[in-house]
Amino acid sequence: MENLHDKRKIYEKSQLIETEIKENPIEQFRDWFLDASENPSISEANAMAVSTLEEDGCPRTRMVLLKEYTYEGFIFYTNYDSRKGKSIEKTHKACLHFFWPGLERQIIIKANLEKISANLSDGYFHSRPKGSQLGAAVSPQSQEIPDREFLENKLKDLEKEYENSEVPRPENWGGYIAKPYEIEFWQGRPNRLHDRIIYTLENFDWRISRLAP
Repeated sequence: MENLHDKRKIYEKSQLIETEIKENPIEQFRDWFLDASENPSISEANAMAVSTLEEDGCPRTRMVLLKEYTYEGFIFYTNYDSRKGKSIEKTHKACLHFFWPGLERQIIIKANLEKISANLSDGYFHSRPKGSQLGAAVSPQSQEIPDREFLENKLKDLEKEYENSEVPRPENWGGYIAKPYEIEFWQGRPNRLHDRIIYTLENFDWRISRLAP
C-alpha cells in the first residue's frame, strides 16, 4: 500500500468573492472557461465529466467534450443508444464537472437534459472530419464486441461505401442540451478554506449563496 497522507498542495492562485462574480452563472462560466482556454497548462478546457445514474443505482462517469454553451445550457454529442444515452433517456438528468487544476478551479453543474433538434445534430455531424463521422457510424457504443478487428473491418467497409459520397448521420447519434438548475463554482484557497459559490435556479431567477468548504 502507498500512504498518500503527505501529498498536499497549497491553493493560492485566485479567489472567488461575491463582489466580483457575475449575476448570471453562464456569464461566470464564460469568464472561467476563457481563462482555462488561454492557460497553457490546460490542453482541453472543454473536457468535462458527465455523470448519469445507472439502473443499479450507481452513478457512472465518463469524459465528454463540451461543444457549445449558450444561456440555455451546455451541448454535447453522443450515441443515444450508449449507456449514457440510455441513462439520460430514463432520468433526463446528469451532472457535469469541469476540473482545471492549472487554475485550481472546478465547476459542478446539475442539469435537466433533452435532445437537440435533428437539424442541429446534422449540422454538427457534417462539420466533423470524415473519419470522425465514419467512427460514429461504425461503433455500436457501449455494446459488447468480439475484438478490435470487428471495428476495423466495419470501418473499411464504410470507407469504401462512402468514398465518394456524404456520410449520413446515424439516427441514434446526436446532441443533448444540459439545462442547468444548479451550478457551483469552486476556487481553491489556502488552508483548505476554499471558495464555493453556488447558483440555484428558483422561479426563473438565479439565487447566489456561499457554501462552507
